[in-house]
Amino acid sequence: MAWLVLIVSGLLETVWAAALNAARGFSRPLPSVVFAVALVASMAGLSFAMRSIPIGTGYAVWVGIGAIGTAVYGMVALGDPVTATRLVCLGLIVAGVLGLKVLH
Repeated sequence: MAWLVLIVSGLLETVWAAALNAARGFSRPLPSVVFAVALVASMAGLSFAMRSIPIGTGYAVWVGIGAIGTAVYGMVALGDPVTATRLVCLGLIVAGVLGLKVLH
């Protein structure tokens, strides 16, 4: 259960990062509210998951999911550059996250 909550919390990190970008310095109310709700839910899930997952593993997996999700969102939805180097680096993050999960 903790791993599922951690994964959902990592995905919510992507949501709040995208909403923060859309909020444009908190000048747009709806994305600002989405940011706040997703942030609180993401942190609450991370906190819950860390009850049974070691802090280093849990935090690294949470950040990895959020970083990968945000980078992919930027490339797919916002036109961020898609380069071989970026894809290799994202692959390395995935490998690290999977390694932490498997070795836990």
